Amino acid sequence: MSKPLKQIHLAAHFPGVNNTTVWSDPKAGSHIEFSSFVHFARTAERAKFDFLFLAEGLRLREQGGKIYDLDVVGRPDTFTVLAALAAVTDHLGLTGTINSTFNEPYEVARQFASLDHLSGGRSAWNVVTSWDAFTGENFRRGGFLLQEERYSRAKEFLATANELFDSWRGDEILADGATGVFLRDAKAGSFVHSGQHFDIHGQFDVPRSPQGRPVVFQAGDSQEGREFAASSADAIFSRHATLEAGQAFYTDVKKRLSTYGRRHDQLLILPAASFVLADTDAEAEELAREVRRHQVSGATALKHLEFVWNRDLSHYDPEGPLPDVDPDVGDDHISKGRAQVRMYRDPLTTAREWRELAAANDWSIRDLVINTGNRQTFVGSPATIATTINDHVQADASDGFILVPHITPIGLDGFADKVVPLLQERGVFRTEYEGTTLRDHLGLTHPDSVDDRVAS
Repeated sequence: MSKPLKQIHLAAHFPGVNNTTVWSDPKAGSHIEFSSFVHFARTAERAKFDFLFLAEGLRLREQGGKIYDLDVVGRPDTFTVLAALAAVTDHLGLTGTINSTFNEPYEVARQFASLDHLSGGRSAWNVVTSWDAFTGENFRRGGFLLQEERYSRAKEFLATANELFDSWRGDEILADGATGVFLRDAKAGSFVHSGQHFDIHGQFDVPRSPQGRPVVFQAGDSQEGREFAASSADAIFSRHATLEAGQAFYTDVKKRLSTYGRRHDQLLILPAASFVLADTDAEAEELAREVRRHQVSGATALKHLEFVWNRDLSHYDPEGPLPDVDPDVGDDHISKGRAQVRMYRDPLTTAREWRELAAANDWSIRDLVINTGNRQTFVGSPATIATTINDHVQADASDGFILVPHITPIGLDGFADKVVPLLQERGVFRTEYEGTTLRDHLGLTHPDSVDDRVAS
């Protein structure tokens, strides 16, 4: 008997400020005006996507003591944008990244419970930690937590927030449309938590929301991050979007679930994926090369190289050879608030490997950065991309993808109009929303219906 086809989950990531967007394209729009968010969200909903995802930036990045060029547009507040989008969409899930290192469980739980009410059960929380003391300078606690402490705090943060969400139970309240919500039990909303990181008690003031709790996402790729996702998350963002790497990640994370008494289907794996779409595969390949050239200007290439070299390389020619000087491995890094700093933990080895690559391929600095850092996940005609996405999902390399277009806000339009119908024809993607909440879209149970929670 053949294996039944898996249903594909699709989401859209509003790119915000990053090196994916082709800023020079005349079709590129604002990343902060509400009209851009509205167009993007309505396109995703028209295509019957599961959710829209917003990343978070808590401080403008710097390089060499100056604000990094891609950050000059600013970063609007996640909750404000999602609450506004709840009013202009009806079905689309609304996922926001909110940091567990610098916030408090009560305020975050209150905000997500409110968003879940306002949206009719469409909220989701991407729980992240912060490795960055530079970002922490914006906050009262400031500073930095070691990796094991970050995940310890994050696990307790989420467990505490769940206690707040669960403090209002269905049998403890009586809803009356005319006069509001009455308590059957004076203890409804009461909570007490005493732990390593949080010692709080009181009354939670937002009644049980439509989903009970927001859907929880997690994005860590370390061993601690994978365990955190397996123990506590409903979905995990992954950077492993190729078939082989995706299958390895998928197998590794899914096998961890049984340790926490969870089923295989209680955690979805959704890699981020960029794409370039054209009428034919050949046209798409040519367009992809053009997009990569626009994504990596000469100045951008030099800044990227500075992540590894930890030196000012502005006097180098981006169309020339790589520096012959070795990276500075000192503790004080030229780049502040950049995740790429963590990606190159052995800069001397990385520099040697890059020099070898550049010599073997006759690459300039810019050529190297283009060919090592900005490859699109899916490139081709609508039929090719639809087939590739379906093949990845059916082969258990993922449960779907979070799509990141290279133009905002219209970059999702072509995918919605040309690729989604092909997936629908194959019977692997919905033609209509069948439920009202994000948990419905993702096939996740309500916390009150099946106790799939893990004891903290």
